[in-house]
Amino acid sequence: MNNLLKIFLTIFLIYFVILFFLFFYQRNLLYHPNENNYFGDKLTADIKKVKITTQDNIELLAWYHEKNLKDYKTILYFHGNAGSLENRIHKLNHFQDMNINFLIIAWRGFSGNKGKPSEKGLYEDGESALKWLLNKGIQEKDIILYGESLGTGIATHISQNKNFAGVILETPFTSMIDVAKIFYPYIPVSLILKDKFENKKKIKNINSPIFVMHGELDQIVPFRMGEKIYKIANSPKYSYFTKYDDHMMEYDENLIRELKSFLKSLN
Repeated sequence: MNNLLKIFLTIFLIYFVILFFLFFYQRNLLYHPNENNYFGDKLTADIKKVKITTQDNIELLAWYHEKNLKDYKTILYFHGNAGSLENRIHKLNHFQDMNINFLIIAWRGFSGNKGKPSEKGLYEDGESALKWLLNKGIQEKDIILYGESLGTGIATHISQNKNFAGVILETPFTSMIDVAKIFYPYIPVSLILKDKFENKKKIKNINSPIFVMHGELDQIVPFRMGEKIYKIANSPKYSYFTKYDDHMMEYDENLIRELKSFLKSLN
């Protein structure tokens, strides 16, 4: 009996230590500012580096490309949980070839920015970037929110009950709780998770046209989550689902064609 009690207490202690570690270090597991998924691409898009100050006085690095504010929509791009702005060059170069303006921001704690990322902080970053565009005279109806992976959480949150031209969600998740349960099935993530990003509860509040992109081979955010987001989204809605794309979708001619088609439908 004593041996069984010792085994039980040992297991309980190990489990408690794991919970302790996950609770206090979870944001180190979620946010990876120094990870490089794509690198070495040469930036051909004509961009201007700008600084955007948040309400809590953090300066964010952003890249701004202005082609024609009067005639073209403007994409506000929210990147994922890893890497720098340079890791999105392969996408931005394609944006240059479209009739579009764009602003991409780096989150707090990313790309040399001060501060530490959190759900609340990233919402503030996104709102500050939006305010920066509005202060340039760009109207809400001429702005397209583009969320990539984790960035879909910010795009979904900000676009609720608004009148944006459109919303693009690349590899969206239903909630961070749902994703965490996949990687930590024996952990009560709904109780200890700090940054929940509950997209599935917010997507129904979006009335702008939505374009959802996801690959069936996604090893990080299951394809079924993208399908569910698309299913519960309001119309008008469009999808680009592929059989062979992983989490980082291939910006090939097929994706670009569908993206251009969606952008054209917003004019």
